[in-house]
Amino acid sequence: MSKKDLSRRGFLKKLGVGAGAGLALSVAAPLDALAKRQNSGSYRDSGLRIGDEAGTNMTYRIQHRTKQKVSLLGFGMMRLPVDQEKVNELVDYAMANGVNYYDTAPVYLGGKSEGLTGTALKRYPREKYYVATKMSNIQPKHQTLDGAKEMYEKSFAELQVDYIDYYLLHSVGGGGMANLHKRFLDNNLLDFLMKEREAGRIRHLGFSYHGDVEVFDWLVEHNSIYKWDFVQIQMNYLDWRHASLSQRRNKDADAEYLYNKLEKYNIQAVIMEPLRGGALMNVPEEYQNKMKELRPDSSMAEWAFRWVGSYPNILTTLSGMNNMEHLKENIRTFSPLEVCNKEENELLAQVADGLSGIPTIPCTTCAYCMPCPFGVDIPNNFSFYNNAVHSGLLKSNDFTAEYNKAIEASARASQCVDCEECLPKCPQQIRIPNQMARIVELLKK
Repeated sequence: MSKKDLSRRGFLKKLGVGAGAGLALSVAAPLDALAKRQNSGSYRDSGLRIGDEAGTNMTYRIQHRTKQKVSLLGFGMMRLPVDQEKVNELVDYAMANGVNYYDTAPVYLGGKSEGLTGTALKRYPREKYYVATKMSNIQPKHQTLDGAKEMYEKSFAELQVDYIDYYLLHSVGGGGMANLHKRFLDNNLLDFLMKEREAGRIRHLGFSYHGDVEVFDWLVEHNSIYKWDFVQIQMNYLDWRHASLSQRRNKDADAEYLYNKLEKYNIQAVIMEPLRGGALMNVPEEYQNKMKELRPDSSMAEWAFRWVGSYPNILTTLSGMNNMEHLKENIRTFSPLEVCNKEENELLAQVADGLSGIPTIPCTTCAYCMPCPFGVDIPNNFSFYNNAVHSGLLKSNDFTAEYNKAIEASARASQCVDCEECLPKCPQQIRIPNQMARIVELLKK
């Protein structure tokens, strides 16, 4: 029996229902009690806090160890506009409306994200925001202790801070246990980071996870040694039960398993990809119609955020808000958050079931795979294909013509030569050359 099956049976047992219960129950049931507490006005039991000293209605969660009040909406700085004035404007609006968690990394935006983030936040009192960044030692030169320390110190300089609130081992899981040993254990880097936490330069230490669940399990099960303050996982209403269907390897785990294991070990979760790289904003019309019957004024993004935020062991939910329209909409959703009720969760479970049968590519457009040495625009190729699946364009005679309009000739899938340079960079472990070849064949048809 797999760990995932054990997780599901144990979870349902806690709820008092049989292991044969339907998917809709597995998604909906754990939130019923939370919804009742919210409706009764008792946010304390659910871990929710409303409002701050600035008078906003933002929803907050309390960090277990340090008791920091963290906004349930976190600002992901991976997809920022590369324009300091625009970034400042977005940060100003977020700060004014209660968002206090800002997540970046040395590798985001080609290395520019930390600097943009640091300059925008520096204009505020240090105690008013929490900044998260990562040890992105993907390249060999940063996998020695000295090389990693160089990256670590540069983050302080770029962010213009003398301590980092939330620091992560970036994207563990890819490459299995051997890669974990190479990046963090054999070089004594994790020991160094733990000492930095003891010294106060790191206030909270955690890791972000993609890939081989053996790595996730090992790190969590050694929590008595590492004392993780948080763990960042990919979680949304589709990946809750269907992540493994969209992945390529049986070593991947659904978000249900990841979340429940963190809850068991009393480690709070930070959520990435709540919209699954934007895919959950473009669900097929038949599902959108059902969702609008229940909530006519709610966007697809609001549905996804409310579902994620309803789970009490989540510290914050990251959203890559690169324009003011998205930022304002998301702030409205979390100010305050209205948790999903039983009927809404049952509907989202049905939507997830339906989406799991659609042959999309699980790309989140993070662009870690870029640049391609042969010019292929990997994220845009995959984004066009996924949108074509959802809109029905894939099955029409216009697919090839529309593809040629949308993707420049030098960036098309046909330029892929199967060099595989992109493969170790993809946190979703997509077999990128295989998918490019499939797109080429579809274009021929």
